[in-house]
Amino acid sequence: MAYPTPAVTTTTAATFIPEIWSDEIVAAYKKNLVLANVVKRMNFKGKKGDTVHIPAPTRGSASAKAAETAVTLIAATETEVQVSINKHYEYSRLIEDIVEVQALSSLRSFYTEDAGYALAKQVDTDLVQLGRAFNGATVGTNDYATSNTSTKAYIGSDGTTAYNSTTSNAAALTDAAIRRTIQRLDDNDTPMDGRFFIIPPSSRNTLMGLARYTEQAFVGNGNAIRNGEIGQLYGIPVFTTSNADYGAGSSGLDRICLMGHRDSMVLVEQVGVRSQTQYKQEYLATLYTADTLYGVKALRTAATTGAALSSSAFALAVPA
Repeated sequence: MAYPTPAVTTTTAATFIPEIWSDEIVAAYKKNLVLANVVKRMNFKGKKGDTVHIPAPTRGSASAKAAETAVTLIAATETEVQVSINKHYEYSRLIEDIVEVQALSSLRSFYTEDAGYALAKQVDTDLVQLGRAFNGATVGTNDYATSNTSTKAYIGSDGTTAYNSTTSNAAALTDAAIRRTIQRLDDNDTPMDGRFFIIPPSSRNTLMGLARYTEQAFVGNGNAIRNGEIGQLYGIPVFTTSNADYGAGSSGLDRICLMGHRDSMVLVEQVGVRSQTQYKQEYLATLYTADTLYGVKALRTAATTGAALSSSAFALAVPA
C-alpha cells in the first residue's frame, strides 16, 4: 500500500516542534550554581520517599590501656539529621505559535538560559540562607545580630566584635577577620580540606584593593575550577556571588560572608533540573516548563545535638 499523501512531516510542521533542549537547561543550571558545588551533595534521584535520614554519630575518645585490665568500652546514643525533600520549583512559559514562527532562535536560548539561572539561584539561595542556622540565628529570618545566648555573626573588620543589626556596625573585610574566622574553624576541629569562603561583590572589591591579596602566594594559581571561584586565601577557595545573604541591618543592605566546610550543609536532589514541553492546541501555543525537586539542611551547627562536629561555618557582616 502506498503511503498516503500529503502527510504532516517534521518539515511541514517545523514551526510546531519545540526547539528547547534539555541539555541547554542543564548546562545553564550548572553554570550558575555556586554554593551547591562546594557543599555536601546527595543524589536521591529515582528513589521514593520525602525524607532522607543522615546519621550524625558522636566522636569517641581514646582510653588509656592499663596492664592486666580489660579495654574500656565506649558507647553513645547516636542521632541523625533528617532532610525533608520539600522544595519543588518550576519555571514556565507559554510560547504562542506566532512567536515560534516569527521570533529569532535566540529567544529559545534566552529562555533556557533564564530558566537555568532562575532555578540555580533558588537552590543557591536556600543553601546560602542555611548560614543563618549556624551559631544560633533563626532560619527563615535574616537576623544575624547578637542575642542573649549567642553571637550569630561577627563584623568583617576584626572577626571578634558581634554584629549588631540595630546599629548596623557591619565593616569591610580585613585580613585579621579572615584569620580569626579560620581559627574558629580550627578550634572546632573542622577539617582543613573542603573549606570554602563565600563573599559578596563588595568584599571582592575590598580584597582587590589590598596588595597582599593580589600576590601569587596568597591568591594561588588562579585556576578557578568552580563557578564564581576567584582564588584562594590561606588555602581556602574563595567564591564571589551577588546572591550572598543579607543581614538585618538598619539600612537593610548589610551583606554576609560565610566561611565553612563542605559538610556544614547538604543538598539532596530527588529530581534534577529537567525541561518538558507540551503543545496546547486550545491556545495554539507550546508550554515549556523547567523544574527541580530537592531538599537542603544544615548538618554541622552548634545547635545540632550530638553532631560529630560543632559549628563548621561562621558568618561575617560587611557593608553592601
